[in-house]
Amino acid sequence: MSEFAVTYRGTVYPWQCDHMGHMNVMWYVGKFDEASWQILSTLGLTRARFRNENAAMAAVEQHIDYKRELYAGDIITIRSTVLEVKDKAVRLIHEMRNDATGEVAAVTVTVGVYLDTTVRRARSLPSDVRERATLMINEEGSVDRSESSRMSAHQCG
Repeated sequence: MSEFAVTYRGTVYPWQCDHMGHMNVMWYVGKFDEASWQILSTLGLTRARFRNENAAMAAVEQHIDYKRELYAGDIITIRSTVLEVKDKAVRLIHEMRNDATGEVAAVTVTVGVYLDTTVRRARSLPSDVRERATLMINEEGSVDRSESSRMSAHQCG
């Protein structure tokens, strides 16, 4: 998936491992969350924009497929892209790889909804964000998305 955008690079630290010596699931989620904010920023959904437009994003669905264990000292990279964009939601896929082995450690598909923080309800994504997301989908259109289809049969709302 080298055509996906790099949205996270990091290391597995010893304190991120459980009593069995593997990176604990809470850290997979955290690293995927950091990748989500990177790709959302690329789409134009930045902290400043959220503040200025009384908006926010909320994850409403996430599916993670754990494929290989990660251990203290492993170097990882997450690559991400948009799978689908709707009026009020975006569906993202993130792939976490062990840089030393090239193996996929985990894949997640996440649906995020754009919110109006004043009335606490979903609202339409800004048109420029939908345009960027659509361009990303079109640019990545040749990518095999069977992984995401298998993981999540649901469409974003």
